[in-house]
Amino acid sequence: MNKNENGSEFSKQISNASTKQGTVLPFALALFYTKGFVMTDIKTEIKKKPVSAAFMKPMTPSPALAAVVGATPLPRTEVTKKLWEYIKSNKLQDEMNKRMINADANLKAVFDGKAQVSMFEMTKLVNAHLHA
Repeated sequence: MNKNENGSEFSKQISNASTKQGTVLPFALALFYTKGFVMTDIKTEIKKKPVSAAFMKPMTPSPALAAVVGATPLPRTEVTKKLWEYIKSNKLQDEMNKRMINADANLKAVFDGKAQVSMFEMTKLVNAHLHA
């Protein structure tokens, strides 16, 4: 029985397996799910879920962001990497609170005119400057 078809039947199979074959650790099964594995049946092998590569699709930066990371289309991961290289090379990370980024003239355009943003807010602001 497939987990996707009937989750309760799958649970019954796990509990039956634990009484017949010793102990099946729920933690180990949860670990398989969090690592991207799907257990299709107790007796079958574990298969890896296909990975979505949407974050690897090259995106075109806006002119404001292109001044920092370059104008060529890049995946989001590379944009983030280049942005951090720029921040570290220009020493724009706040000395007291490392989670805050101090904007220079180029980054102010990307950060909507804000002088300082958190690294979490930075991600949201940068994504607004990426276009397919």
